[in-house]
Order: sequence, then structure tokens, then C-alpha cells
Amino acid sequence: MNVEDIRAKTEDELKALLLDLRKNQFNARFQKTQGTLENTSEIRKTRRTIARVKTILTEMKAGTPKAKKATKKVADKPKKAKAETNKAASKKTKAA
Repeated sequence: MNVEDIRAKTEDELKALLLDLRKNQFNARFQKTQGTLENTSEIRKTRRTIARVKTILTEMKAGTPKAKKATKKVADKPKKAKAETNKAASKKTKAA
């Protein structure tokens, strides 16, 4: 389930979804111990969806704004200049 889908739901719908997800998680763990679970990745997916729902519920209660995706910052390349000074220093030590 996408975060956008979860955010579109009301608080009551999220609580019902959380209850349903916990039941699914319990049943999946039980099936895993019995050896009847075919897709073991469902346990991980369910656990992560539960975490997403709980996070969004907490945000709703706190009244915090929606989280934004992180953007990559493009940094200057000072490492090249540093490397050049190291080369110059090593040339001086070799000459001496």
C-alpha cells in the first residue's frame, strides 16, 4: 500500500486498517511456523505497512505537516583541490 493511499484515509479508517494488518501479520507468522506460508515476504511487507500507518496516525495526532521526500544536495568538489595540494607536497618532499 502506498503512502499516498494511506494519507488519503481518515483516522478511523487507519485504525481499522491497522487492526486488519495486525491480524494478517499474526496469521502469516502462524502459517510460517507451520510451514504453510508460501510467500514469506508478506511478513516484512505487512510489518512495514504497519509502521507507515502508525507513523501517519502519529503525525495526524501531533498536527505535523506531511513529510517530504529528501532531496540530494549537490556539493562542490573540494576533494580535487585537496588532492592537488597533496601531490604538490609530495613532489616537494621527493625533491628534497
